[in-house]
Amino acid sequence: MRAGYELSHLDALEAESVHIIREVAATFERPVLLFSGGKDSAVMLELARRAFWPAPLPFPLMHIDTGRNFDEVINFRDQTAERLGAQLLVGRVQDDIDAGRVTEVAGETRNRLQTATLLRSIREERFDAVFGGARRDEEKARAKERVFSFRDEFGAWDPRAQRPEVWSLYNGAHRKGEHIRVFPLSNWTELDIWEYIDRAEVALPSLYYAHRRKVIERDGMLLADNRFLTAQPGERVFETTVRFRTLGDADCTGCVESDAANATDVIAETAVTRLTERGATRADDRISDSGMEDRKREGYF
Repeated sequence: MRAGYELSHLDALEAESVHIIREVAATFERPVLLFSGGKDSAVMLELARRAFWPAPLPFPLMHIDTGRNFDEVINFRDQTAERLGAQLLVGRVQDDIDAGRVTEVAGETRNRLQTATLLRSIREERFDAVFGGARRDEEKARAKERVFSFRDEFGAWDPRAQRPEVWSLYNGAHRKGEHIRVFPLSNWTELDIWEYIDRAEVALPSLYYAHRRKVIERDGMLLADNRFLTAQPGERVFETTVRFRTLGDADCTGCVESDAANATDVIAETAVTRLTERGATRADDRISDSGMEDRKREGYF
């Protein structure tokens, strides 16, 4: 008899992601990993660490900072980079506002302004491959992405011009000025992410777990009451126990009422939900039915 060997679902996802990360490191000159401090980028960073351990990461981390992030997330970002001894680059949206490259509109989020800062940072640092933590289950535009997503000299994405990836063979060919966005977590789901966080004991900002805070009820969502967001006339402000499913800017990221205080509890909640985290808690994704795809065509994450 011949003994069989079969990877578990999580092991197979981990192996695929590690292969993708190593493939990029071997074939590109100047890759960079986008690290915001959120759960997906934390898992992606852990996979990259395992891909090259015991050697250090062979590429830097980069965060596009809108200036409106939760303090807990920024602190976690800095502490994680320091703990790993990783180089952390920060592209600041405020620099582009001050230089007149983008214009801030009063009352709007800075979500769309990130694109100019991201493309400037890629151009200035001459990065030819950019790791992102997007997953196909998050949103319909992201479901169209290849693992290797080609971007032209303007950083734009054309869903009709993507390359086939038959048998997990990836085409990273590009000319000077072009680059590839790489998504090692493409085939993961939110549930997969949390099961891996639980199994690998991946550290996260405390906001992902249940805590008491004041919230504002707006458009069917609960938004954190903070210095970037104030209640409008007629809106209800109250204190409750919540957690965040995803972490973006503090003025547009919603939370959900929850008592899930650890990864095991979050897994139980996630297993029965029918809404993706972006669809349920990201106000910046509600601009239109094609809002995400329109931004990606301009060079967004």
